[in-house]
Amino acid sequence: MTMKNLNPEVPLKIAWLTTGRGSGSYDALAHLIEEIEKGLPVQIAVVFCNRERGESVATDRLLNLVQAKGIPLETISSVQFRRSSGGDRSVAGGPLPEWRQDFDKQVGDHLEEYNFSLVVLFGYMLIVTESLFSRFPLLNDHPALPDGPTGTYQQVITELILKNSKESGCMYHFVTEQVDRGPVVTFCRFEIPIDSSLSLPENPTQEQIESHPLYGQIRELGLVRERALLTETLRAFGSGQLSVKSIKALDLTNEIDRLIGL
Repeated sequence: MTMKNLNPEVPLKIAWLTTGRGSGSYDALAHLIEEIEKGLPVQIAVVFCNRERGESVATDRLLNLVQAKGIPLETISSVQFRRSSGGDRSVAGGPLPEWRQDFDKQVGDHLEEYNFSLVVLFGYMLIVTESLFSRFPLLNDHPALPDGPTGTYQQVITELILKNSKESGCMYHFVTEQVDRGPVVTFCRFEIPIDSSLSLPENPTQEQIESHPLYGQIRELGLVRERALLTETLRAFGSGQLSVKSIKALDLTNEIDRLIGL
């Protein structure tokens, strides 16, 4: 994994990878753009989306934002790529089909046309293969502590509730072949509120878990920190406090709490 030398006087140039399937992806990108316009020393060299126009109303909204801001945009539909290659759908827990490596190689070829130092994945709903993470340093956000649950935010929150966890958090880590377990660069933690009067039935269904008040509380506690952690992580890379060559896990809990007014 290599990274161009960073000069603190020059904005950190990043590539942004997203599927843009929900409001969280849109809001994170909009927040980053707003912070850049306020002076955050970061430049978005290109946004890549694995959906094309017409596949999703939510994604189209994000693409409109990118184009309205004059940010270079690249799109390749992973669904259309799979269909045209005759590939199989990915199966949870199973090996990725061969077309995924080919798709990531094509994504990498498109990204090579741009000048950036770091790739940020946010709301990118594909597991990245070696064809991509071996070519670029990829940062991924994950809604858990470094030793916390892996998977989607739904899976993470479900496990936290079922295990009666007392705390959680969010983090940024480099992407490797170990999903959600690459080297951690930044994280922050928060306490999970416990109300013993709100109990779940024995062997609850997923629907019962997701309708429990604690589920929404944990989600909100993470969301309110995600954007601040994003900007502070990029600020740390831009200033040289963090670098690919010297990876360390930076605990930003106090800084994030201050930024969100706690």
